[in-house]
Amino acid sequence: MRSVPKSRLTIAVVDDDTSIRAAADSLLRSRGYAVLTFQSAAEFLQSPELSGTSCVITDVRMPVMGGIELQAILRAQGCTVPFIFITAFPEGMARTQAMNGGATCFLTKPFDAPTLIKYVELALGTRRPPPDTVGWNLQQP
Repeated sequence: MRSVPKSRLTIAVVDDDTSIRAAADSLLRSRGYAVLTFQSAAEFLQSPELSGTSCVITDVRMPVMGGIELQAILRAQGCTVPFIFITAFPEGMARTQAMNGGATCFLTKPFDAPTLIKYVELALGTRRPPPDTVGWNLQQP
């Protein structure tokens, strides 16, 4: 299997919080990824870059359409892009919906940079899960 250079992997960051978008953009670019940021799920869904996205990092709660709804729409369209959910409001039902939709993880804000990078690498298949982990549906403890 040929390895894809990080620069060819595009990560979409979808969050209504400007500071989260900026921080994630800076962190991911520093690690060699191409990054696109969107202030809403609707903006992402209308993007011509949608089909070239390798991973989506999205907030659970956003005005109009949240990350769970975004994931459901993309899954209904047959899109299997990995999702990483981030939230300041860790609700059990949202976590369950996200993970049942195939999310890589569900992170509670605040989280540290190494944690986000770890799950991005897992989502992209550039990092192997720990041997004691069952499946790819990892959650932050």
